[in-house]
Parts: sequence; C-alpha cells; structure tokens
Amino acid sequence: MDVEGFARLLSAEGRGLLAELAEYRPADELAWATRLRRAHVPELVAAALTQARLRQRGRAKFGDDAARMFFTPDGVEQSTRAEVAAHRAARIAAAGVTRAADLCCGIGGDALALARAGVRVVAVDMDPLTCSVAQANAEALGLAEMVEVRCEDVTRVALDGFDAAFLDPARRTARGRVFDPEAYSPPLSFLDELASRVPCGAAKVAPGIPHEVVPDGMAAEWVSYGGDVKEAVLWWGRLADGEGRLRATLLPGGASLAADDARQAPDGPVARYLYEPDGAVIRAHLVAEVAEEVGGALVDPMIAYITADRLVETPLATAYELTDVLPFNLKKLKALVRERGIGSLTVKKRGSAVEPEEVRKRVKPSGPGAATVFLTRVAGAPTMLVGRPVGR
Repeated sequence: MDVEGFARLLSAEGRGLLAELAEYRPADELAWATRLRRAHVPELVAAALTQARLRQRGRAKFGDDAARMFFTPDGVEQSTRAEVAAHRAARIAAAGVTRAADLCCGIGGDALALARAGVRVVAVDMDPLTCSVAQANAEALGLAEMVEVRCEDVTRVALDGFDAAFLDPARRTARGRVFDPEAYSPPLSFLDELASRVPCGAAKVAPGIPHEVVPDGMAAEWVSYGGDVKEAVLWWGRLADGEGRLRATLLPGGASLAADDARQAPDGPVARYLYEPDGAVIRAHLVAEVAEEVGGALVDPMIAYITADRLVETPLATAYELTDVLPFNLKKLKALVRERGIGSLTVKKRGSAVEPEEVRKRVKPSGPGAATVFLTRVAGAPTMLVGRPVGR
C-alpha cells in the first residue's frame, strides 16, 4: 500500500469497509473478499482486508485502541507496546516536559502515549506512508490537537523550543535485525548531537545493548512486560537526574530497582529455594541487589540463579522450592520423572548447551505431576536442580 492507496482507505467508502470488517476472522477471508468485491474495487478490498488483519495483530500491543487505529506490517511489528510507551511517557511528563519531538515516530505509538500524558508532540519520520498512518492514528484516537506529524529526515529537523526529544532509531534492515548500535538508523552516536541540542530526552534501544556503549552521563533502563524484556531506554538531562545509572522496571506491576554501578553477588551452596530474577534485572546487571534482598547467593559466579534458605516475597524474581540437586545426567532425570509421575516438565536452562526440547524428547514425561528442572552450573559443575514454583 502506498500513500494514495491509504488515502482511499481513509475515504468514506474505505472506512465503511473497515466497519464491515470489524468482525473479520482470517478463516473467513475468502468469503469476505468474494462478497466485498461485488460492490468495491479489488484494490480497496485488498487494502481493507490487510488492515483488518493488522488490527487483529495490533490488539496484542494496543488493546481495544487497535480497532480504531491504522497499521503497516512493519509498524505493528516494531511499535512499542502501549503499556511500555505509557510508562515512558509518564516519566517524561513528570519531569515537567510540555513539548517533545518524537523522532522516527513510526505509526505513532509513542507520540500517542506522550499526548495522553499531556505532552504536545511533533512526530517526525521520513517515510510518507508511515507519516500518513501516524496522523490518522492521532485523529482516530482524538489526539490530533496534541500531535503534529512531519515528514522529514530526523537528523536534520529543527529542534529549537523543544523541552525533550525521544528517539526510536530503526534497528532492522532488509536482511533482518541489527545488533551493532552504530548500524542503527540513525546510529547511536547521533545521541551525542541530539543531547547537545535538546536539554533532556530518551532513546529506545535494543535490550541486548552492551553496557559499555551507553554514552557517558546517560542512565540506562531495561523494561520488561509480563516477564519478557521489551526494550532498553537511555535517558539524559534532567530525565536521568536523581535516578541510578542502571535501572530495571517490571511492568505491568511497576516494580523498579536501581543502582549507580553493577556489583558481583556472592556465590554459595544450593539451599532450599531458588530465585530466578526477571530478565530486566539480569540485563541491568542488578542481580546482586536481588540476592541481597532475599539474603541469598548465586549458585555459580557466572549464573544469574540465586539460592537462599528463606522465602522472601519479591516482584523482582520468581521463587522455586527445590526438591533435588543432581549432577547433570538425563538418565537419572528420566528415572526421577518416571518415579514421581511427572507429566508436565518445564525445562529452564542457564549455562547449559542442552536444549529444553531435547530434554523433553529424551526424558518422555508422563503422569499427573508437574515439576521444573533447571539445567545449569553449580560452582562450575553441570547440575540439574529440580523443584516447583512457590505457591503452586
């Protein structure tokens, strides 16, 4: 779809088609296409059907808003989850920002979150279709007065008069995901220039960004949602003031942990409980803080599993009660599973080359019981830790 095709989708006829497709189901697509083409040109029907599919995919990130929004395939794939964008926007608004530039705005997810937080936004992208979609989304959600969309090169846009800037550089090419921050578009080094032109701001980066490439003077936050790490954010100016240089935030609950520097947690023998820190905690290198909170130690100096004698409730980690500590041996695990009638076996690994599917294939769990096995190292030795989540 091009800009002209998208404009047709925004016409009264196109919106009528989308309204008809509110109850669209992929399994019925052929029937929908056949019926709609009797009254509408095939190109418009195809565009409407594509949008109906994208709206269904968009529900995972945008909830009920997706039914009114517009998407591109790349836009729905790369946009920020609404709850994550809202968390970031709330932090920006709380710092007193009233006017912000959203650079590489995509379909407008972050601009919409900022607008809902009371921040006026100029959303910038250099792709005309993407800009058209972002503008349509602002209008569809009643935020057009708060969001202005410009089609420009983000590295050349004038930034005078802005309180803050938010940058979401492209991290994909035609060949797939980009891991080198200098291969982002624009590259990570552009942040130095941006920070010199705007007093405060944030940049969304891949959660796997190495700590050593975080620019001097910036704070880094890793954000997870439902246990999955979604992104890292680099903050500068007053948006970084008063915060630890390293932070982990767990959504939707909002638990947060911060420190100025990463520390090495102590290690020790396996105890009654095992704590698995949230991925954001691990990425932020804040495992030592969680170990301190629960009074525990690492099972191995290089492994982010914490063991402790006591049970401490914490939103920062999932607790398991261990029943067995065994040297790595799949025959022994198979015998244990058979003996206890374990049919539901969750396999987790850290520090092991063995794949969970291979374990399940060889162990062949069967029965009414359930257990979790951790394939890991204890003091350097390959080990199996068997247990169950606390409270289950």
